[in-house]
Amino acid sequence: MTEQGLFYEICGWIASIGMVLGYLPQAITTIRTRNTDGIALPTFLMMAVGGMCFMLQGLLHKPEVLWSLFITNTITTSCSVIVFAIKIYNDYFKNKP
Repeated sequence: MTEQGLFYEICGWIASIGMVLGYLPQAITTIRTRNTDGIALPTFLMMAVGGMCFMLQGLLHKPEVLWSLFITNTITTSCSVIVFAIKIYNDYFKNKP
């Protein structure tokens, strides 16, 4: 691997760690408390869609899979989907008579 390739990989993994650490606190708090009052539904829907597209981009990249892109977005998309599901439940099913 060239110096430039190594730098590229290191930047990808540092970005991955930052993204995951940015998403996890919100997901963990939402899962623990089930409180979604301050969460915008469209935001987490669009973050899940964007994450799924980035997962595909990481998998379909040629000549090799971009693992940092795929793994990061698998984790962040999972967090977005969980928060989205809790938000939907709270907004549309929890308070129904």
